[in-house]
Amino acid sequence: MTIREIIQPDNPVLRQKAKKVGNFGKSLQTLIDDMIETMRAAPGVGLAAPQVAVSQRVIVVEPPQDEDDPMSGKLYVVVNPEIVRASKEMEEGVEGCLSVPGWAGMVSRHVSLTLKGQDRYGKPLRLKVHGYVARIFQHELDHIDGILFIDRITDPEKIWPVPPAEEAEAGEKLEEAAPVEQGMR
Repeated sequence: MTIREIIQPDNPVLRQKAKKVGNFGKSLQTLIDDMIETMRAAPGVGLAAPQVAVSQRVIVVEPPQDEDDPMSGKLYVVVNPEIVRASKEMEEGVEGCLSVPGWAGMVSRHVSLTLKGQDRYGKPLRLKVHGYVARIFQHELDHIDGILFIDRITDPEKIWPVPPAEEAEAGEKLEEAAPVEQGMR
């Protein structure tokens, strides 16, 4: 496994709609393993293939453990993910992004959703997620469509710079914090 470089908005791959995966062979398995290692090393709670300059519809999500949420504390690998259903209820929350270091902002997301896709071997899967876990999935799904969290912020007062020291500290505390208290990276 290899830690890959996380690209920033100046790389055009980050702004492209990613291609659907059809081949579940060795190169996909290597990509997924590298994405997991890269996400954990960053540290982050999710990563999409375009963030490592690969235009494929692959996401990995690993929310920190929260005893009130049975969907937390698990590693999810979803290939060709699609939202099947999203709640009408929206909730604003703090987000940041490994591809947009130094910035955080308030983003409105659906409170819950149902997703379908495939696991890393091509087997169909369906997930129902809510709260913080749903927020992470929506953030990563945006990445595979070329959308960044900063694109979702309509009020300039809802985005702010995060000094590098605070960003590093937030990353270190990510696993210790309760989902309602932490920002997303």
